[in-house]
Amino acid sequence: MTKPRRMRKRTIFLVCYLVFALLPIYWMVNMSFKTNQGIVSAFSLLPRNPTLANYILIFTDPSWYNGYINSLIYVCLNMVMALAVALPAAYAFSRYSFLGDKHVFFWLLTNRMTPPAVFLLPFFQLYTTLGLMDTYWAVALAHLLFNVPLAVWILEGFMSGIPREIDETAYIDGYSFPRFFLTIFLPLVKSGVGVAAFFCFMFSWVELLLARTLTSVNAKPIVATMTRTVSASGMDWATLAAAGTLTIIPGAIVIWFVRHYIAKGFAMGRV
Repeated sequence: MTKPRRMRKRTIFLVCYLVFALLPIYWMVNMSFKTNQGIVSAFSLLPRNPTLANYILIFTDPSWYNGYINSLIYVCLNMVMALAVALPAAYAFSRYSFLGDKHVFFWLLTNRMTPPAVFLLPFFQLYTTLGLMDTYWAVALAHLLFNVPLAVWILEGFMSGIPREIDETAYIDGYSFPRFFLTIFLPLVKSGVGVAAFFCFMFSWVELLLARTLTSVNAKPIVATMTRTVSASGMDWATLAAAGTLTIIPGAIVIWFVRHYIAKGFAMGRV
């Protein structure tokens, strides 16, 4: 097969893949500029009478825009805490051997494999006792159970690729461990930190079950607020499409900033 034919086939495959991947997103954006009647009445590739009423509703209704604010607060809290715990844990797994280290590492991953519904009742009873229900900390701490194992697994792969001689040289030069870790080691694994932060953000941003159950009013996230579009009168498709379009924006911004780090993660086999 000649090279031009191979390039042509790759181009066709890439175009088909992009259409397949972007069509649902385009259709959601398309629906967000329509009314419910316009969505269910006729099929159209473009809005016939585009309207911004759905977006105006979201930006003027406190229950809607507060949902985005609440989500961003507990997602950022969770991301910072997950990285703060995962960084020293991943360093320990990558640099030291201790009794049962492989079993502990596997046990961490089994927590990530467990459905959130399994931990729902224990979290509910614990937070009710401690008075943490309907707070940002409730969801942020609950998501640590799933994000810390994933972050440790990703970071351990990056840290294992750093030669141990760097640690030994720094100790010989008189560096304390905190100074060495923050000024020398951490910049070397910044790609791994970016990848881990991305996956922690994505899981915490889209997770619904724990976020909906552990909050009610004050810290209700956008993923739970979006369920309001289902009522006895039917589904509010237009508002749901507008809210869904807006939920893509934070994730797209995060992807833009860590896109190079994710590529390195794929190259190292940890993503």
